[in-house]
Amino acid sequence: MTQANYLASRRLVTPGRLREFFAPRSIAMVGASDNSGWARFIAANCRLTGFGGPLTAVHPKAKSAFGLPVVPSLRDLAGEPPDLAFILAPLPAVESVLDDMGAAGVHSAIVLASGYREVGAAGRALEDSMISRAIANDVTVLGPNCLGYLNAHTGAAPYSLTLPPPLTAGGVGIALQSGALASVVLTFAKAHAIGLSVLTSVGNESMMKTVDVIDYFVEDEATKVIALFLEEIGDPVRFAQAAARADAAGKPIVALKVGSSPEGQQAALAHTGSVAGDDAVVSAALRQMNIIRVTSLEELLTTAALLANSRTPRGRRMGVLSASGGACDIIADAASAQGIAIPDFAPATEAAIAAVLPPFASARNPLDVTGYGGLANLGTRTARAAIDVALDAAADDPNLDFILYTGLTLPAVRPPDEAMATMMESKLDWFAQRVASSPVPVIPVSSTCVDLAGYGREQLTSRGLYQLPGLNGSIAAIGNALRWAENRGSWWAAADAMAALDTAQATTTGHAAVRGEGRVDEPAGQTEVAVRFRLPEQPGVAALREHQDRGPGLDVRPVRARGDERRGAALVGVVQPVDVAAQRRERQGRQQPPRPRARRPPPARLRQPQRDRHARGEEREDHEPRRVGAGGDRQAPQA
Repeated sequence: MTQANYLASRRLVTPGRLREFFAPRSIAMVGASDNSGWARFIAANCRLTGFGGPLTAVHPKAKSAFGLPVVPSLRDLAGEPPDLAFILAPLPAVESVLDDMGAAGVHSAIVLASGYREVGAAGRALEDSMISRAIANDVTVLGPNCLGYLNAHTGAAPYSLTLPPPLTAGGVGIALQSGALASVVLTFAKAHAIGLSVLTSVGNESMMKTVDVIDYFVEDEATKVIALFLEEIGDPVRFAQAAARADAAGKPIVALKVGSSPEGQQAALAHTGSVAGDDAVVSAALRQMNIIRVTSLEELLTTAALLANSRTPRGRRMGVLSASGGACDIIADAASAQGIAIPDFAPATEAAIAAVLPPFASARNPLDVTGYGGLANLGTRTARAAIDVALDAAADDPNLDFILYTGLTLPAVRPPDEAMATMMESKLDWFAQRVASSPVPVIPVSSTCVDLAGYGREQLTSRGLYQLPGLNGSIAAIGNALRWAENRGSWWAAADAMAALDTAQATTTGHAAVRGEGRVDEPAGQTEVAVRFRLPEQPGVAALREHQDRGPGLDVRPVRARGDERRGAALVGVVQPVDVAAQRRERQGRQQPPRPRARRPPPARLRQPQRDRHARGEEREDHEPRRVGAGGDRQAPQA
């Protein structure tokens, strides 16, 4: 995008405009007909979510579109213009549709068509032209190359792929730099009763960018946590500023940033024309901005679900309540890897728990109440299982900051035994009340990452409950949440972080980011910066100030990281700008002829037989043949 277009488009992506964009009261599908699979999905999704506004098909020739009213042009709706137009028309027709929108007074558009910047220079020119036309017609654009979005709270569902029902409303806002992954995310969210506020793909981000969606989520009352799938960070300066606003608002950002390998970077470039950036720098900068970086979609959604549904623990002391000794072992190992402590229960807690345990069980943390503790006294409606008595006691334990609870059992269907069903549902009522009244967070988890069936999902959501999927994934999510809480408010290195991200983009692509424009489009020329991070064990990020103005041949290296390593706080390196060319000339001036390396003789006990075997050309029996770059013949590190 040209800088003129960028500046002109900023007035069209304000939080106020985005509130209208993501909560339309009426939707038009331009290019919809009985033959359009995209439009058919949109119509089905809006019915599924209960969208109550008008849904209109627009097509110059079609007379019907699966029972919806059809008009030839958006101009025919000028009397009552829709709030949003989903442009399903092919690329050559998009700009004329934008003109129709301007004439009809429609101010929000999603553009489905591909063939823009993701295909190269010619596509970028087409994208710039399209955005110029949108600006001229006062139209806010999401896309192109975009499959749309879902708003679980309003029921608006201009989303052009299938939606797995039901869509649960909740506090997780999701922005994806991928369209088709949205279906995968929605399937996982459904399977684990994860409630969403808005889920949107952003396509090529020609006008509305990921950072604009972050700003929208920060102001959106329904969104409690922000989850991102990132192929690139196109505008590091604005991204860092948005992260600071999210941190100040108490809304965690969880990010799955791809492109850690050369192959991944090439895939991102081919997919949406995205520039992934130097991964070590990006990772360190995200930590410095207190953004939780994860490595899988499962970790992204599990971490987001925890942060959206639970109070954040105030410390790292965990109580574990389980009916399985093996589960306690798994939890203990996973907790150790995350720096989470499992302290002894207070004496009063131990005494209360011991009173309901069988003689062969031990009232120690992590607690295994055994099968007896979970199944005894089922014949009496008033008696509670040992694991629930343990929860009552542990909730008031001064030695604990939070409790991990594995005592929820959710069947696929309502038990046919009415007494059993009533008892189970009564327990869920009690559990919901105990979680709400507990002085410390209670985090319910399942032992494996299995899907919730419809009955179990309804039992949880109707009571405002959730259950994290799987022991290891849940502990990883808790570790992520703890690090976010510990680092919140320590946002003292924004300039360093955004400069590092900017440099990472320039290093990977040979391009320099145009500040304020949000794209990495202009050749860097002489200002290309070689960023070689010799990272410590816990990598920091260098304060790469004004890196593009320092001229060629600069090697910016962090020397010693500082920060609160124990708590996983953001680490910031100290900048050492080095004139690489001058150093190379200095080395060449004092270069000495290399000395011959003395060969170390083989051990005495092997010396003569080994030489004899080598003289006969035999292979060594006790070692593999030597390879260059392996074993003792190591390659010199690349400069």
